[in-house]
Amino acid sequence: MKSFKIPAFYRSPFIAAIKQYRKKADNLKKDFSPTRLHFGPIEILLARHFGFCYGVENAIEIAFKTVNENPEKRIFLLSEMIHNPQVNLDLVAHGVRFIMDTYGKHYVEWDELNADDIVIIPAFGTTLETEDILRQRGIDPVKYNTTCPFVEKVWNRSAQIGKKGYSIVIHGKPKHEETRATFSHSTAHAPSVVIKDMDEAIRLAAHIRKEKSSDEFFREFAGQYSPNFNPEKDLETLGVVNQTTMLASDTQAIADYLKQVLLSINPESPERFADTRDTLCYATLDNQGAILGMLEEQADMALVVGGYNSSNTSHLVELCEEKLPTYYIENASKLLSAQQIQHFDLASHTEMISENYIPSTDTVKVLISAGASCPDAIVEAVIHQLVSFFPACRSIDEVLQDLATSS
Repeated sequence: MKSFKIPAFYRSPFIAAIKQYRKKADNLKKDFSPTRLHFGPIEILLARHFGFCYGVENAIEIAFKTVNENPEKRIFLLSEMIHNPQVNLDLVAHGVRFIMDTYGKHYVEWDELNADDIVIIPAFGTTLETEDILRQRGIDPVKYNTTCPFVEKVWNRSAQIGKKGYSIVIHGKPKHEETRATFSHSTAHAPSVVIKDMDEAIRLAAHIRKEKSSDEFFREFAGQYSPNFNPEKDLETLGVVNQTTMLASDTQAIADYLKQVLLSINPESPERFADTRDTLCYATLDNQGAILGMLEEQADMALVVGGYNSSNTSHLVELCEEKLPTYYIENASKLLSAQQIQHFDLASHTEMISENYIPSTDTVKVLISAGASCPDAIVEAVIHQLVSFFPACRSIDEVLQDLATSS
């Protein structure tokens, strides 16, 4: 796989060494068990796969290269480059300005831009409508495009099956940048509807079976269907694609369910459902698979590191919360002390402080993972901070020597 040039301050020699040891022992990535880091009074079980994915490193390389090569130009990011606050703040520190926030609220109006400006398209991609606006301002939306190749793969697959007469069901969060972009590209080729979960898939199935009226469809899925969508005929042949950061198991379950609904209506027409399994992102599959492998181990708690608005990170948290106490943190500063942790609560969407989060056991076992937009340097800092709460811990060099010996 391609190696990217990203700023050194995102790298971690410690994490890089761990990943290299694991790759050497398991180059085909079949072993999803965690890496055991024995520090003495605390044992850290680090997920097999975590951190920057291909699409994120590609976006960061392009963004910083653009900044370095154009010191005299105004450089804008359409919205957040990725959902990691540190990376976005670093780009702002280098003079990059954001045109809008993650939900589309403008900081810079379109008429403030001119043909001499550079606009970077973030890793989530953007809508065809936004691309047209940039072209009207004399700005090429392709030249500094950091859209993840795996997101573009979803767009291409949608176009392929759309041209064959299938309508598109997009499993994603309707307000997420990537889902909005995928919806825009999909509707250019086929009637499309966004559903966020299995509950909405079940409601959609009632319309597939024609158990509800078109008016009910328009009310239930307001803002989630393409112009001129006709539920009477546009739900007869379907293909399912996803926002690449959703739970892969959820997307597959939705696809399997909708396929069975169509087959129950007409068992002799399996071609009414398009096979779209190849649109699932490899990094999403690997990171979620690594979480499941990690959760097979006995542990006291889990830490998941990443931006609080990161979709892929939130799903890792959800998986961990099913098994054991889990704390979702942005960085090492959230580990306030051995007694207090400041973390994000998914249910309330607020940050909170929990007391006595580290259990009193002879050897504390902590699972750690991170989202696809989280730098390895932040994960290392979290490990350093956590270990610092335990006296007489072994050094990182000693822990790495264990790995070298075992490999």
